Amino acid sequence: MTWWVIQTESQREHVVCALLARKHECYYPRIKHRSRISGLFPGYLFVRAAEQWSPIRWTAHVVRVLLSGDVPAQLPDKIVDEIRKRQIGGFVKLPPPTRLKKGQKVRITRGSFEGQVAVYEGMTGKDRERVLLDLLGQKVSVELPDRDLEPLGIVGRAQ
Repeated sequence: MTWWVIQTESQREHVVCALLARKHECYYPRIKHRSRISGLFPGYLFVRAAEQWSPIRWTAHVVRVLLSGDVPAQLPDKIVDEIRKRQIGGFVKLPPPTRLKKGQKVRITRGSFEGQVAVYEGMTGKDRERVLLDLLGQKVSVELPDRDLEPLGIVGRAQ
């Protein structure tokens, strides 16, 4: 059996999941932001199935099964498992939003570049940030741990 991605009509994910759950494993990851609940991927859900996909395609409120050529695109178990690992109390816990904005000036607080001011370029991986540092008259891209940066100001405000 493998996971397939199903696109549903708008706001019909729960209905489709209930219909498909009669014969298949269905997963509709949800998030909660303040008091608002929505899908992690609005309009999409995951179905684990071993049979032909046409009965799933013709289920009420299903728009389509995502395909790879003429067959459903297969979603590795690992991806669904990773999403499920982030679930707490029935909702997927998203990583906190970055505290820094692209283009914002930051001060490097540790390491070889301690005390230098750089321009924040974005997140590059878990707990890693990319900054542009002015070294010898050139802008150089450097990756640093996020804990080594502190914001200096807001984008668009005078420094």
